[in-house]
Amino acid sequence: MDNYVNLIKLSVGSESVEALMAWQNVYRRQFADGQPRHITRMWPKREKELVNGGSIYWVIKGEVQCRQKILRLDAHTGEDGIRRCAIVLGNEIFRTTSAPRRPFQGWRYLTKEDAPLDLTADKKADSILPASLAKALSDIGIL
Repeated sequence: MDNYVNLIKLSVGSESVEALMAWQNVYRRQFADGQPRHITRMWPKREKELVNGGSIYWVIKGEVQCRQKILRLDAHTGEDGIRRCAIVLGNEIFRTTSAPRRPFQGWRYLTKEDAPLDLTADKKADSILPASLAKALSDIGIL
């Protein structure tokens, strides 16, 4: 699975990774399979690469903070009758090293080389730090 690409997306309205998790736990009940989804207007042109091991990296409060595996892309028709793309995600959310990102609209492709690394088991214990402190430590290369 070396031939894959990721997406990066703002988690609008989320104040923390825990808030994203809570929102997904409520929202996923709308679907028979219980998998979380992100519904988007545009269908990614690089679908085969996304479902070949890609993840969606979530930007929360200006920082990439976590990711979820992309399982598949499903067609989804909204109440307005417009066909959209449902990016079906894995249930597990993996915390990543913090990486600053400026606001942008929609989603962008993110190569595996440019993707933030997952936090190791020892660093996960440290993830209780306030986001501002974690960012400051990350900025100077400590975290």
